[in-house]
Amino acid sequence: MLTITGGSRRLRVQVDNETGALSVEGSAKLHDRHSGPFRTLVTLGESTTAGGWSSSRERCWANVLADLISDFQDEPVTLVNSGIGANVISTRAPLYEYSGKPAASERVGKHVIAHDPDLLVISYGLNDARGGTPVEMFREELTSVITAIRAECDPLIVLPGPYFMTDFTSYDHFGFANHAIFESFNFVTAQVAEATGCLFVDVYNAYGGAEWLVHHDGVHANDLGHRVIANEIFKVLAQHCSGLAARTKRIEFETEPWRDESVLMADYGYESRGRPTIGLPPGQT
Repeated sequence: MLTITGGSRRLRVQVDNETGALSVEGSAKLHDRHSGPFRTLVTLGESTTAGGWSSSRERCWANVLADLISDFQDEPVTLVNSGIGANVISTRAPLYEYSGKPAASERVGKHVIAHDPDLLVISYGLNDARGGTPVEMFREELTSVITAIRAECDPLIVLPGPYFMTDFTSYDHFGFANHAIFESFNFVTAQVAEATGCLFVDVYNAYGGAEWLVHHDGVHANDLGHRVIANEIFKVLAQHCSGLAARTKRIEFETEPWRDESVLMADYGYESRGRPTIGLPPGQT
């Protein structure tokens, strides 16, 4: 039997040894992680979280994500961007001396807990991988950061893996990684998310290996890359947080029909059956 996990469902696939026929059984949906609107979003991370080389603040993935969330709520979410360039996960990181300080483990008090978020994105891995942090040390320190935060507040925590990048050789002190190492950090981040009850977002593979999503510096996301990151995080939130659907579900019963395909149908000699009634096919009332 093969188990396939995708989106919010798990599929169990069984093969009949005699006929080769497949039978597929779907499991129940995963539990709802947040049934209300989000109030405060904090993004804790590195330079790409801070904005990297996006062409404006509004195009940074953190801002795009906040806008996506706000678009589906009655009230906008408040964004607190706590990204620092060249940041690493903790003072134990070999690169700490050359990093942007304070490290994540040093700054959760003022930069996360003080804002009492109900949604927190912790985005690390890229600089630690490039700076030679052993992946098991990264696992321990990321887990410790999550534990420290949850001792004081209880946000829904999202863990993106490292971003995709292309230049592993041009930066002093940051030359210890390659794509294989990034994949190991991505895998460990997913394991930490599962072990700690966080949501994992595979932003590394969301790039699809497309180098044109990376700024010419070879490290940071460009505007299009930031949009892909935000969209991928929002997709995972939408799959696990029914609160993001509350406004949409409510206005399903209030929205006036706006579709009109009469001209397209008339192009081929068909008459329109009128605009659809809410909840019914065209022509039925």
